[in-house]
Amino acid sequence: MTTATYPFTAVVGMADMRLALLLNAVSPAVGGVLVRGEKGTAKSTAVRALATLLPPVGVVPGCRFSCDPAAPDPGCPDGPHEPGTGTARPARMVELPVGASEDRLVGALDIERALADGVKAFEPGLLADAHRGVLYVDEVNLLHDHLIDLLLDAAAMGASYVEREGVSVRHAARFLLVGTMNPEEGELRPQLLDRFGLTVEVTASRDTEERVEVVRRRLAYDEDPAGFAGRWAEDEGSLRERIAAARALLPEVVLGDRALRQIAAVCAAFEVDGMRADIVTARTATALAAWAGRTDVRTEDVRQAALLSLPHRRRRAPFDAPGLDEDKLDEVLRRFEDEEPEPPEPDGGPGSEEGDADGPDGGPDGPDDGPGGPEGGPGGGLPHDRAQEPPSPSEPEPSVPGPREGEAEAEAADDTGTPQEAGGGAGTGGGEKAAVGAAEPFRTRRLDVPGLGEGAAGRRSRARTAHGRTTGARRPRATLSSLHLTATVRAAAPHQHARGRSGPGLLVRRDDLREAVREGREGNLVLFVVDASGSMAARKRMGAIKGAVLSLLLDAYQRRDKVGLITFRGTDADLALPPTSSVDAAAARLERLPTGGRTPLAAGLLKAREVLRVERLRDPSRRPLLVVVTDGRATEARRDGTARRDATNAPVARAGQAARLLAGDGIASVVVDCESGPVRLGLAGALARELRGTPVTLDELRADRVTALVRDVRNVSTTRRAA
Repeated sequence: MTTATYPFTAVVGMADMRLALLLNAVSPAVGGVLVRGEKGTAKSTAVRALATLLPPVGVVPGCRFSCDPAAPDPGCPDGPHEPGTGTARPARMVELPVGASEDRLVGALDIERALADGVKAFEPGLLADAHRGVLYVDEVNLLHDHLIDLLLDAAAMGASYVEREGVSVRHAARFLLVGTMNPEEGELRPQLLDRFGLTVEVTASRDTEERVEVVRRRLAYDEDPAGFAGRWAEDEGSLRERIAAARALLPEVVLGDRALRQIAAVCAAFEVDGMRADIVTARTATALAAWAGRTDVRTEDVRQAALLSLPHRRRRAPFDAPGLDEDKLDEVLRRFEDEEPEPPEPDGGPGSEEGDADGPDGGPDGPDDGPGGPEGGPGGGLPHDRAQEPPSPSEPEPSVPGPREGEAEAEAADDTGTPQEAGGGAGTGGGEKAAVGAAEPFRTRRLDVPGLGEGAAGRRSRARTAHGRTTGARRPRATLSSLHLTATVRAAAPHQHARGRSGPGLLVRRDDLREAVREGREGNLVLFVVDASGSMAARKRMGAIKGAVLSLLLDAYQRRDKVGLITFRGTDADLALPPTSSVDAAAARLERLPTGGRTPLAAGLLKAREVLRVERLRDPSRRPLLVVVTDGRATEARRDGTARRDATNAPVARAGQAARLLAGDGIASVVVDCESGPVRLGLAGALARELRGTPVTLDELRADRVTALVRDVRNVSTTRRAA
C-alpha cells in the first residue's frame, strides 16, 4: 500500500525554504537549493512534497534516460530516437543515499563485455533516473567529496560522463538539485557551497500557535494519510497551476539594465568570488518576477534574490557563519532609486494586489490558510513579503576580547614543583577565569597517523582508498569499479590458446579481471585533550594555546577529519564536544572555554581513552589521532575542592599510568608542549614518551617555522658543497 505524500501546501511556516524550492520549480536554471537547518524542521518533508507539484514530463517510450520526444538527446546511449509522440509520466524525485557508491550515482559499465566484445553495456545510475526531475540529497554534507564533485559537475554541465579505461558513456542529466544538511554535523567546503544556486536557513518556530498547528497537522496525516492529502488537494492543484503559469511566463520576463546594475553592485559590495553569484542572482530575480505574474524585474525581486543567493557565497573563512547584512543590502539598492521611476502596478492579473488576494494560492501568503490552517502560506507570497519577516542570521557573534597588554601570569610554583593555580580555589568554581579570545590562527605542520589505514577518504594519513595512485592489483572483492588493465591482460594472456583464440581480439573471462589497488589519504578522528586549568590561565598564554588549537581545527577541517574536544580542569575532565564532523562546533566550544582550578591530567587522559573506545565500536575503520595540549603539570583536588595531600609526584605518576594505557591501545598521539618561561620542567616531553607519541612545541607546530628550518638546512648544505 502506497502512503500519500505529505502535501506541500500543508507545511506550516518556513516561507524562505518553500519560496526557494518553488523558484527552482519555475526555473531549474537557478541551480538548486541547499537547505540548512536544525533537525526536525520539515526539510525532507517539503522537498519530497515538491515533486508532486511539478508538471508531468513527456518521455520516449522504453528510453532509460527519459529523453524528451520533442527533442531527443542525439547522444543518448539508448538512441538514436526519432522525434515523435511520447508518453507522459510524473516528474521523478530520486534520493541519493549518503552511503551510495560512485557506480550507483553515475552508472556502471560492464568491463568484461567491453573488453571481450567491444560492447558498451551500461547500467544507468541515479543521475539518469533524476533527469528532468528532482535529485534530493539528504545530509549532503556527509557525502564523500568525490561524490559531491561528480554530482555538482553533472548539475552544472547538464550531462554525466562515465569513464572506465578508455571506454566512455555520456548521457543527459538535467535535474533540480536539492540538498539538506544539519550544520551541527559538519559544513560543506566553500567551493561546494558556491555550486548550489540558493541557500536557506530554517529553524523551528518559537510561536506557540504555529507549533500547535504543526503537531495537529502531522497527527492528522499519520492517522489518515490519504484523507489528509485529499483535504489539501484543491490547494495543491492551485499551486501546481501557478507553477505552470510562471514557467510559461518566464521567457517573457525582461531583465532590464537597471536590474542588472543593481545585481552587479550588490555582488561587488559583498565581495563574492567569481561571477556565478551574479548569474544566479539574475536568474532568481527573473524567476521571482515570473512567480509574481510580472514581465519586468523590480528592485524587490533583486533584493529577495540576493537574500537567497548570496549568504553562502560570502564566507571568507571556514568558520564564518553564512549570512547577509540586510542594512548594507538596502543601502546599495537605494543608490538606484532615483535613476528611473518604477513602472506602475498593473490592474488585475496575478501580480496585482487583487490577483494575489484571490489568486491560486487562496491569499497573499499562500494556501496555508486552507483547512484548519493559520495565516502564512507555503507559496512564499510575493517577493516583498520577505521584508516583513525577521532577518535571517547573518554575522557571527563577536568574539571575546583578546588578552590585555601587560597582564601577568596567574600561577606560582609550590614546593613540589607543580603550580598552585591563581584564585586560590581548587575546584571548578574557585579561581575560574572568563573565556579568553584565541590568538590569530596559523598554518600548522601536518600531523598524521603512522601506518596504512582503510578509513573514509580524506587528506591526512596514508590509506587504501578508491581514488589515489595505483600501487597494485587484486581480484575484485565485489562489483568491479576500477579495472587494472595491465594485470587483467597478464592474467588472460596465458589462456588464449586453450580458449581457442583465432582472431586479434583478446578472450577475457571473469576470473581474469583485476581491480586496481590505490593508495590515497584518509580522514581521521582527531581528539583534542586541552588543559584548561589554572596553570594555563594566564591570558596571554591561554590565548596563544587557543590559537594553536584553532589552527589545528582549521587543519582538520581542510583534511576532512572528525574532531572531538575534551577539557580538564578543577576536579575532573569534561567531554566538551563528542566526536563530530562539525569542526565549526568545536571552534565555538573552544572560544567559550573558561579556565581555572587544578590540573587533573590523568582524568583527561582516561576520559580520552573511554571516548576512543566507544568510537572504535561505532566506526572501526576510522583511525584516531590524540592531540594533548598541556604543559605536562598535574595537580588534583578532592570533590569538596580541597587539595589532595598525596606524595610529591602522585598526580604526575597517575597521569603516566593513564598515558601507558593509551599507548597499550595503540593510539597515535601528539603532545603540544605549552610550557613557557625561563624554568622548564620537561613534563610534557615525559608525557609524550609515556604515550609513545610525538612532542611538539607551539613554535614547532607552525608550518612556516618548519619550512624555514628546512630551507636553512638546504642553504647550509649548498654552501658546504660550494666550498
